[in-house]
Amino acid sequence: MHFRVFDCWRLTAAMLIMAYHFLFFAPYGVEAGTQFLHRLLPLLDMFFMISGFLIASRYATRIASVADYANFMRRRIARLYPLHFLTTMFFAAIALVALVVGSAHHPWARDLAALPLHLLALHGLGTTDELALNYPSWSVSAEFFAYALFPVILLAFRWKGLAGLFALLAVWVGGLEYASWRGVFPSGHWTGADTMGAYRAFADFIAGSAIAVVVGRRMISITAHWPGIVLSVAAVAAMILQAPPYPTLLLLALALTATALAETARPDSTAMLAPLMPVTRVSFGIYLLHPVMEFVFLTVIWQRVLEPLGIISFYVYWTLPMVATVAVAMLSDHFVERRFGGWIAGPRRPEGKPARMASA
Repeated sequence: MHFRVFDCWRLTAAMLIMAYHFLFFAPYGVEAGTQFLHRLLPLLDMFFMISGFLIASRYATRIASVADYANFMRRRIARLYPLHFLTTMFFAAIALVALVVGSAHHPWARDLAALPLHLLALHGLGTTDELALNYPSWSVSAEFFAYALFPVILLAFRWKGLAGLFALLAVWVGGLEYASWRGVFPSGHWTGADTMGAYRAFADFIAGSAIAVVVGRRMISITAHWPGIVLSVAAVAAMILQAPPYPTLLLLALALTATALAETARPDSTAMLAPLMPVTRVSFGIYLLHPVMEFVFLTVIWQRVLEPLGIISFYVYWTLPMVATVAVAMLSDHFVERRFGGWIAGPRRPEGKPARMASA
């Protein structure tokens, strides 16, 4: 089962996050634009919910031993780590050059100190005080944290089914609320965490796994796409209107549930989206590569050359790094990530029937 709508959502979220970060280089309109796009940052929670849904749907019945779990982790490392490593080393090289030339403006000391934590993908667990090197990559660390704890989700489900997952979610969120109350998260509340984003991501991951149960068992009969569309619009409206985090997260979860139910009921209903799949496939690449394009096209070319000359509008020029990011992400997927990922993953083990959380 290929969830085309989810792929389109992830692409849209990656493009909006890229636009948000690029907009900080704008000479005018930056405050209004960034403040508006900042309201859409709960889309990151959608990323993790979808990830939890897909992982639970695919692997719930395929992990029954330590060897199965090791194979699972190896394949997830193969998917995420090659590009994470390359982008991390790109910014480590920039930091090293800044150290050699004695740059007073580049945070090379902070970046180089954080390098081992980035290479071990531990930088989303609160091991650093600030985002360093490739700043969006905290989500890679968060994903690996969720994968590492995936057996906890399986145990909760095999213990009490869907009720076990809700109990695990309640306990985890309760811990996050307590930590927020104690001032543990630099952002104030766990729903805005980044340097400690792994703990936030696991809550979304549990929620996505619970959605996989509802969809796998078809506990609700939804065959049309309009309920998912309405709930998605409501979730975005809640973000724009700056509603409290819990109603927004609930609307996102309901939108994902309704959309997955509709697409599994009628997979051909999203066939019109098939031509977009080569681009939607590289959403992760767009998300992780856009700071590299930001450095090249905005920090270097824009700020040092084009902006002082005043020969082109920023809002015309910023389409270039966006297009370049998508193009480089597609090239990276084909020539780099698949090759290095295949080497890490090794030969694919024989698999049985597609996993369904409902039968776990």
